[in-house]
Amino acid sequence: MTSRALITTPFNADSTADDVVRGTDLSGVRAIVTGASSGLGVETARVLTAAGAEVTLAVRNTDAGNTVAEEIGRSTGAPRPQVVQLDLADRRSVADFIDAWDGPLHLLINNAGIVTSGLERTVEGWELQFATNHLGHFRLAIGLHDALASGATERGGARIVSLSSTAHMRAGVDFDDLQFERRAYDPQIAYAQSKTANSLFSVEATRRWQPDRIVTNTVNPGGIATGLQRNFSATQKASLEAAEAAGLFKYKTVEQGAATSLVAAVAPEFADTGGHYLDDCREAYTVPNDADLAQNPHGVKEWALDTEIAKRLWQVSFALVTN
Repeated sequence: MTSRALITTPFNADSTADDVVRGTDLSGVRAIVTGASSGLGVETARVLTAAGAEVTLAVRNTDAGNTVAEEIGRSTGAPRPQVVQLDLADRRSVADFIDAWDGPLHLLINNAGIVTSGLERTVEGWELQFATNHLGHFRLAIGLHDALASGATERGGARIVSLSSTAHMRAGVDFDDLQFERRAYDPQIAYAQSKTANSLFSVEATRRWQPDRIVTNTVNPGGIATGLQRNFSATQKASLEAAEAAGLFKYKTVEQGAATSLVAAVAPEFADTGGHYLDDCREAYTVPNDADLAQNPHGVKEWALDTEIAKRLWQVSFALVTN
């Protein structure tokens, strides 16, 4: 358990993304938001654009992305975001996105994520949730490191925001069978592993890149009824319903769900410090690995912040995406 005081902000579970950014001028800030054609990504991109940022929507479906970009332009009165194709499960697509990026980058919001109902694999044989939610974002971030370092020099710091989930509490990273080649496939465990990996990325990326003034933090947006839930199992849905009935959990609006992402992206409290897991617009408390998820919906398990596990995951991930 951490012994230092947790980082807090003026915001809470009821705050919206607009509340967090109100009064903040992001003119000159260049931001990428992955998965910005629906749900949280749309709201995150809208609020950044309204505050003056130059936003790129990194999306699989560019038609949907262009529709969103037009609506953001209309609703904010600001220049519409750019739209660039990105399929995080396709190494060529990630490489093309990196190669096409030109100039500094100040904010990378790793918002995209998938939930599958059964076992699916990439062409490399990687389990699809781990490949998309973790490996794709990992490759994107290391490929954009120099752009982020340039942005940090220009503005006094660059930030990466990685979206995780309370689901990370269901499983750590199984290095003996990352791709579910030997164990029985459980989509809930696969999703949980990928969400733990998102947090571990923030821990190690900050350790490696903080000298370049790049910090990475992980956020749990909370429970939001978005398209991500369409493949939740009956067990997952029942767990959420039970936690809600017990008063431990309540659904948020998309506007409230995006607030914690914006705290990690722009709040001064997280300008120079990384490797943290945020929930309800503040740093979450740490709980033991055997803690009950249903009783700790706002905590982060020790395995998601473990520095040695984070180092090992980085090495394994780097070997996978660069071979």
